[in-house]
Amino acid sequence: MPELPEVQTIKSDLEKAVCGAKIIRVLINNPKVIRQPSPAVFKKSLEGLSIKRMLRRGKLLILELSNGKFLTVHFKMTGQLVLRTTAVKNKLSDITGSSVKTDSRVTFYLSGDRVLDFNDQRLFAELRLLDDWQEMGFIQRLGPEPFDLTYSAFKDMLLKRKTGIKPLLMDQSFIAGIGNIYAAEILFHARIDPRRPAQSLKEKEQALLYKHMQAVLKSAIKHGGSSVDDYVRVSGKNGDYGRFHQVYGREGKPCFVCSRPVERIVQGGRGTYFCPKCQV
Repeated sequence: MPELPEVQTIKSDLEKAVCGAKIIRVLINNPKVIRQPSPAVFKKSLEGLSIKRMLRRGKLLILELSNGKFLTVHFKMTGQLVLRTTAVKNKLSDITGSSVKTDSRVTFYLSGDRVLDFNDQRLFAELRLLDDWQEMGFIQRLGPEPFDLTYSAFKDMLLKRKTGIKPLLMDQSFIAGIGNIYAAEILFHARIDPRRPAQSLKEKEQALLYKHMQAVLKSAIKHGGSSVDDYVRVSGKNGDYGRFHQVYGREGKPCFVCSRPVERIVQGGRGTYFCPKCQV
């Protein structure tokens, strides 16, 4: 968390708010989230650059900078980017942070009196300044983007896969960007038991799975993602898709379709929510 819809929402929000902005100052409140290069080089290298455009690959957000380098943001469990519109005072002490109170791990002071806070309560998230984000090891191992997949290619990917379909959808080397929330929701809409081996799906089920994978992700993006745990939009507001969840987080509550209680099991160390009657 955040998953594809949340990172895509953050990307879209930032495109409108900060593309073209200049990074005036970088305040590092906790260097643990900066994985590459050293915090001192990270700060010095970013100051004075402009944000050219935003990219996304899987759950990774990429900011292309005016010198051709890239600032990558891997949110992991609790990472956030929140834009503050309060004007920054002109005093050097304010800009350098000696009299600025903030809960962020890294604060980016931007032109136009904008302040972008990178928050991460559990310090799992990662910031990197890179020459080429596509050379990152985990990026090279990512599977295709869901929206880039044709149905024919998706069917071929499922062949001979003995893995349970829910863990397979969450496998980033299989498809990039789908996590626990959306794997559960996609399988409910497709009426497929999450424990079934992927290769056991019949052609009609494969078609339904592909259709609802596309539909659920698009709907989640439309509604700004799901504010489960720590995710918020750049504005600090919650995403709205949580109110459309059919099974995720609803253990013991009646299924919206058949009224049977939603169940929770553990697959691969992760909680899986499903309806035992609707999903077969």
